[in-house]
Amino acid sequence: MILAAGRGKRLRPLTDRTPKPLLPVAGKPLIEYHIEALAVAGIQELVINHAHLGTRVEQALGDGSRWGVRIEYSPETEALGTGGGICNALPLLGSQPFIVVNGDVWTDYDFGCLRLADDKLAHLVLVANPAHHPTGDFALVDGRVLDQGEVRWTFSGVGIYTPELFRGREPEAFPLAPLLRETMAEGRVSGELFKGQWIDVGTPERLGELEGMLNTPKQRLGG
Repeated sequence: MILAAGRGKRLRPLTDRTPKPLLPVAGKPLIEYHIEALAVAGIQELVINHAHLGTRVEQALGDGSRWGVRIEYSPETEALGTGGGICNALPLLGSQPFIVVNGDVWTDYDFGCLRLADDKLAHLVLVANPAHHPTGDFALVDGRVLDQGEVRWTFSGVGIYTPELFRGREPEAFPLAPLLRETMAEGRVSGELFKGQWIDVGTPERLGELEGMLNTPKQRLGG
């Protein structure tokens, strides 16, 4: 699932007429980088949620056949947040663990590497803290993600979850982080530290930074 329902307020006025996932970066919409990477990893069934200017997302991406995938959409009248958006899409996601990635990040992470142990409900990919988020989100100790710890890393927005994680939750607006913290307290969230490329494309400045990075010959050739 690609989370693509955010309004993108910090990117205004760019997002007043263009949904955040469709903002162009180095010649193509931001969300296409995720679709391509997921397809390369062998993932053929995608769910994308949307709210603000959502019909434009569907018009731009279609059924996914041009990438060799099948896209289904989970429309939201008003954005339901990360947790609510996933919960609302559960009927489309099936009964097995599923990958979720935030639509407003860019990364060269290999989605084919994601694994979830049988006794865990979630597995998170963490990254080094960027300058705009120096205190991080979670600690990582012996492969377990914890709410507190001496060293904290930033959640990348990439994870794999089981439907059981959302058991008892209604498809209403709620953030994902508090639910993850509850599950961490039960010892059922694993994680890894990714040291590759990752950018949270949340402001025009960081959008420009990604544009410059992807326009270098090294990045165009896949690193």
